[in-house]
Amino acid sequence: MASALVWLRRDLRLQDNPALSQAIADGFDPIPVYVHAPEEERPWSPGAASMAWLHHSLLALSGDIRNLGGRLVMAKGSSLAELSRLMDASGSKALYFSNVYEPVLQPRDALIQTAFENKGISVRRFNSTLLFEPWQIRTGSGTPYRVFTPFWRNATAQMQVRDAYPGAERFSDFTDPAALSIGDLQLLPTRSWHQGFWTLWQPGEAGAAEMLEIFCDGAVTGYKEQRNLPDRTGTSKLSPHLHFGEISPHQIWRRINQVSCDESGLVDIGHFKTELGWREFSYHLLHHFPQSGEHNLNAQFDGFDWVEPDAETLGRWQRGMTGIPIVDAGMRELWHTGWMHNRVRMIVASFLCKNLRCHWLHGARWFWDTLVDADLANNSQGWQWTAGTGCDAAPYFRIFNPVTQSERFDPQARYIKRWLPELAKVPVPLVFAPWRDAELTVLLAPDYPALPMVDLAESRQRALAAYSSR
Repeated sequence: MASALVWLRRDLRLQDNPALSQAIADGFDPIPVYVHAPEEERPWSPGAASMAWLHHSLLALSGDIRNLGGRLVMAKGSSLAELSRLMDASGSKALYFSNVYEPVLQPRDALIQTAFENKGISVRRFNSTLLFEPWQIRTGSGTPYRVFTPFWRNATAQMQVRDAYPGAERFSDFTDPAALSIGDLQLLPTRSWHQGFWTLWQPGEAGAAEMLEIFCDGAVTGYKEQRNLPDRTGTSKLSPHLHFGEISPHQIWRRINQVSCDESGLVDIGHFKTELGWREFSYHLLHHFPQSGEHNLNAQFDGFDWVEPDAETLGRWQRGMTGIPIVDAGMRELWHTGWMHNRVRMIVASFLCKNLRCHWLHGARWFWDTLVDADLANNSQGWQWTAGTGCDAAPYFRIFNPVTQSERFDPQARYIKRWLPELAKVPVPLVFAPWRDAELTVLLAPDYPALPMVDLAESRQRALAAYSSR
């Protein structure tokens, strides 16, 4: 039977994988291929945490394929050159792959498609990672949306959740004469800071499926309110699995629709679906405004008076030593788990962009390197939302007060004390703002800053003044 290459990128799964399934339906024995080419993704080549997750995800995928009698072909270098080499070596007649949407990768993929089609090789492409292609939802005048609510209203009106694609049941027996191992890709960071991640996460398709079931059996009930409380598991934690395509949004949507619930449960499910909608909107914006990965969507902020942080200032924020407990707890959670609660992400981003008045790219780059769910669309649009520089963003003059935020969403300080054990002896009313009694803080928590790196009220006024004079 003839074979076809199936080029895997952000669809690292065997179930509900349209490229893999269609190759089999078209009568081919598929050869699953992963080509490691991070230099082709510059300036946003995957960060260290993403690389570590990818290592484990590829191990899981390779094992799943091996259990079905196949092998995952690993390659490294130019995507076009490696795919051409493998096409020649295997005698394959077609290339199948799912779309990726980063601005630098779309022209790369178009070039590869043209190169193979010019050689008479059939190329088929699919949407494997989104509910809608980023160009599919448009305003009545044919322009892209810049506001989420009408975008999602239009999208849900068009929603047709497809049936699942059949899982793979066969593979080619092709063996690459220049085969690489996953270890040869050198994905794991030289620093071992990530080792603790894997007690909390299970990369791969099985881990994604289990995480979805845990969510459907638990946190989806009460999601609308519980998702804001960082001291508990109130979110799905599916974001890294979605980014690497270990699960598809269609799989999630179908499973969520099967949850038995009352009227309030339907509200929770609807709210969770809206969060999937924000992911779609982020990809929509990145596609139509490709400069937004590094530049303000709102050009009014192009001349804004940002403060260039020195190494100490940025380092204190990165290490979780600002003296603002909820901010520091979030940054410590990020460092130790590769993930941060979404409510806390907004708080730490507001503090950096507004109280410290640093350009959002400083935060976006740190998140890019340390998040296991680092995703260019979500990361850049999320940071611009909080910074007030993006489409449908929170206005710049909306400045999160980290003290009141922690009092409201972590009232027992369980989240703060989990990640800042040096504050264990500080009483709860004081733990939200230890500087209110600096002498007691020094006594009970000598290893924690007794004073914040900036005064919250004064820095807020400076940010508002900079906004007014832009």
